[in-house]
Amino acid sequence: MIGTLSGCGRCFPARQRASALRERVVSGTSEGPTPATELNRSAVTESENPASPGAGSAEAAEPVGSAGSVSPRSPAPPSYRSVFTAAPLAMAVVDREGMVTGANAALADLLGRDQDALTGAVAADLVDLASDARTWHAYRELLRGRRARLRCTRRLKHPEGHALWVRVTVAPLPSGDGGVLLSVADISDHRALQARLRHLRMHDPVTRLPNRTLFFERLTTALEAEPYAESGTGRIGLCYLDLDGFKAVNDTLGHRVGDQLLAAVADRLTRCAQDAGRARAGIPLVARLGGDEFALLVEDSTGTEQLADLAESLLDAIQEPFDLSGRRLKVSASIGVVERHAAGTTPTALMQAADTTLYWAKADGKARWTLFDPERNASRVTRQALVSSLRPAIDRGEFALEYQPLVGMDDDRVHGVEALIRWHHPRFGTLTPNRFISLAEEDGSIVPLGRWVLRTACRQARAWQTQHPDEPPIFVSVNVAVRQVWDSDLVADVAETLEETGLPPHLLQLELTESAVMGSSGRPLRALEALSDMGVRIAIDDFGTGYSNLAYLSRLPVSVLKLDGSFVRGFQIEDRAAKASPADEVIVEAMVQLAHRLGLTVTAECVETSAQATRLRRIGCDTGQGWLYSRPVPPDRISELLGTPGVQAGVGNP
Repeated sequence: MIGTLSGCGRCFPARQRASALRERVVSGTSEGPTPATELNRSAVTESENPASPGAGSAEAAEPVGSAGSVSPRSPAPPSYRSVFTAAPLAMAVVDREGMVTGANAALADLLGRDQDALTGAVAADLVDLASDARTWHAYRELLRGRRARLRCTRRLKHPEGHALWVRVTVAPLPSGDGGVLLSVADISDHRALQARLRHLRMHDPVTRLPNRTLFFERLTTALEAEPYAESGTGRIGLCYLDLDGFKAVNDTLGHRVGDQLLAAVADRLTRCAQDAGRARAGIPLVARLGGDEFALLVEDSTGTEQLADLAESLLDAIQEPFDLSGRRLKVSASIGVVERHAAGTTPTALMQAADTTLYWAKADGKARWTLFDPERNASRVTRQALVSSLRPAIDRGEFALEYQPLVGMDDDRVHGVEALIRWHHPRFGTLTPNRFISLAEEDGSIVPLGRWVLRTACRQARAWQTQHPDEPPIFVSVNVAVRQVWDSDLVADVAETLEETGLPPHLLQLELTESAVMGSSGRPLRALEALSDMGVRIAIDDFGTGYSNLAYLSRLPVSVLKLDGSFVRGFQIEDRAAKASPADEVIVEAMVQLAHRLGLTVTAECVETSAQATRLRRIGCDTGQGWLYSRPVPPDRISELLGTPGVQAGVGNP
């Protein structure tokens, strides 16, 4: 009804309302206005109250008079002073000089001050607006009329001693009155709720420890350069811990017991951190990063000794048995330890180093701590770089073959050569097989690499045969990995290569390690038998280091034994005055005689001296291979050796 608004400020024209407000503020009859929205809401509430005079009466239903006037029978407009005073929002009117000209009781109660004492106070001091330059500048601009509004959050100290979080809003009063309205809202409960929510978000619910998010937040802060430039050691340490066999606890006893174990481990880690903090300044941060992984962050560390002592205490604490709901459990832990300068280190780099070191601790046997080793890490990085570039290197033609002669013990002539692969890496230089063959076997690239070696070696052997038609043809020996037998059709590859190159099958020898050949059955054995039937010779490399089951050799299609170099090196006498022990010679002689009884020829590896060659010749060894005759050389050097009547000591060496 129209009459219900007769006592409301909305009946005044805007200009008359502003004029009335200014008169009250300037004359000091009011302690100050409330924001327009609050004033209108309060006025409407009073006029609509059924207890108010005229509410619902006949007089209230009469029409409103002319603009700016009120019906004589309508109630008088509410006092803006009373609204300002009774408003629950803490407010104050501030002049252009920044002085409080009026404040309501809500502000006095909020700040814990006397209401009368607020008048004449510096408004910025009441709510700490001058504590930072940006807010102070914005506030002064607002007082000068160059800014429309300012809102900020402040932490105030209440006279009773507790902290108070408030949201401060400053806005100009209607034009012409020369002041601003300061309103202050208590948001302490809201901030407390935010803090509780942040705590829940930043902490692990099982162990109550900081979680991964909070850990990385602290780690990032600790690695900033500025704090270390002012004080501290400038170093940082990290213990990255993982429980050994925790999955078995979860699988056998259930996740509830697993959670109890994690909580108990967290308690022990926390106690260790506190003990370490008492011995040195600063308590390490203990966090659960996920699963059974924990981390202890040591800021301002004093060196590796401090981290080593901490890691030892952690291992000792965890190895003590746990009593969980009547169950007695015993677990261990592996710890990766990293300690370094904070400058130049990133959170990602530090965690990668810690994770790598933890892996080393587990690989070395678990239940131990391992310190980060830059050289070992560089080797790991190199390994990863090699793995990622192996397959492309085959297509780019980065591999090459060198050949080492196999020399007859009786005539000193080259009977054959062993093809040895080299990788001319653009970054790491020339690499020998022991640097990359195991990697090739792991990722399967040994199959295409093996095909390339086989074809290149057979093509070269055929070229030597063509270049030296008057010389007895030499065979080429090629190493074959077991994975080549399983993951490819080795028999078909050999047959295709021999047909393509024109090399006779008896001039190709395939070498497999003893551990790969012994116990062969199924597909590998059938492949060896098919190759032998084809005329290809099969040799067992590094014989004597594996099964050494000579009886089993009679059931394998093997034609050559290559004695491991450790037997030949046993012939070397360091002290010329000492007499050689016959034990090594007896063992080698027995293996040579048994091999000959089985129809096998014997090649001795690592022949380096004439004395070794003489003893091997006396024992009955068929061929020798080693630096006495030649190191691995390019194909053209082999051509030079083929033209000589006999290979003397070191002839083929560069």
